[in-house]
Amino acid sequence: MAPGQTLTRAARHLEPTFFPRPFYQAFRQFDNKKFHTTARTKGYAQADAPSGTNSRQLSPEQQSFLDSALRVNQAGELAATLIYNAQTPPIVERYPHLRPLMKHMYDQEAGHFSTFNALMAKHRVRPTAMYPIWQVAASFLGWSTGMMGREAAMACTEAVETEIGTHYNDQIRELFKWMQEFQESGEEMEPELKELMDTLKRIRDEELEHLDHAVENDAKEAQPYEPLTNIIRYGCRGAIWISQRI
Repeated sequence: MAPGQTLTRAARHLEPTFFPRPFYQAFRQFDNKKFHTTARTKGYAQADAPSGTNSRQLSPEQQSFLDSALRVNQAGELAATLIYNAQTPPIVERYPHLRPLMKHMYDQEAGHFSTFNALMAKHRVRPTAMYPIWQVAASFLGWSTGMMGREAAMACTEAVETEIGTHYNDQIRELFKWMQEFQESGEEMEPELKELMDTLKRIRDEELEHLDHAVENDAKEAQPYEPLTNIIRYGCRGAIWISQRI
């Protein structure tokens, strides 16, 4: 079965399905907002800020970090939806009892993807130029591990979520460090950034839930386990590094 055929069948297995649209459709409407703190003297930041707050504007380095974080997160969640889309048909055909689990994980990833699409559009962050390549790579990874069997598909989930969980933790730690710096200087973090940190925590926890599901469903029984998971993990690290920069 070819990858394209698998993706076509996935829509029937995951009704109602959410198949990611091309990125240029997701970013047709932008406003002029960027992540900010309440120190801005003009625009909606001042209007939204509580009276009497003492805050400062994000530095260029901090703004660059946030832009990069959203770009990578959106690309990663796109890849996750495509992996599950491609894995599901061969897996549920041989293991029908896994249909609810596959749909549950897919639906959560689709929700994550939608969240980052909205944040990218709101804050005018460009998507990675590697978007089309990640689409093909993720679809192939999902199809190939799905065809290898349940254990390989779950090993793929374990490997991906291990890297993604670490990636989200790094972002959360960075935002928490900013919050501490603001507090130490008598300033306040913009509520929008606090909301982003809470969103990242929620998504991280759901990703780690997927990792637990994978281990519970014999991910470590995949053959060959070590080479397969190492290749996927290194691939994820490489994709993250590239997407942060391109």
